Amino acid sequence: MAQTPRLQAGDTAPDFSLPDADGNTVSLSDYKGRKVVVYFYPAASTPGCTKQACDFRDNLAELSDAGIDVLGISPDKPEKLAKFRDKEQLTFPLLSDPDRKVLEAWGAYGEKTMYGKTVQGVIRSTFLVDEEGQIAVAQYNVRATGHVAKLRRDLSV
Repeated sequence: MAQTPRLQAGDTAPDFSLPDADGNTVSLSDYKGRKVVVYFYPAASTPGCTKQACDFRDNLAELSDAGIDVLGISPDKPEKLAKFRDKEQLTFPLLSDPDRKVLEAWGAYGEKTMYGKTVQGVIRSTFLVDEEGQIAVAQYNVRATGHVAKLRRDLSV
């Protein structure tokens, strides 16, 4: 499989409707008029993904005060997302994309290097979508640790 096309600042964010951890449908269009961070992560309850999710949780008040919502998306099923949310006390929606259609549309699935080998998988990626549904920030291959602090610095939040 080749690399999926990557989004850039100025692109229209691909819309989606996905189930959250409770099975409720959440759409990107629900956030029109607000800024939203959409981040893609490989798997709930893994060390890096837990660190990243907890960083977003711990910085959610400041992001919210700046008018920014947060959505996390992985290929995990809603039941696994619910366990992850409850265990880590996550207070923002986690969305399930098991067929990877949204991951691919956002360029967050494809070839990546893990432990020196090229594999197919979720590319840890973060986007800021503006009030009009345009990509304001597109970051691929982000680090799980320290990423939220860098994002806050970049956004002056």
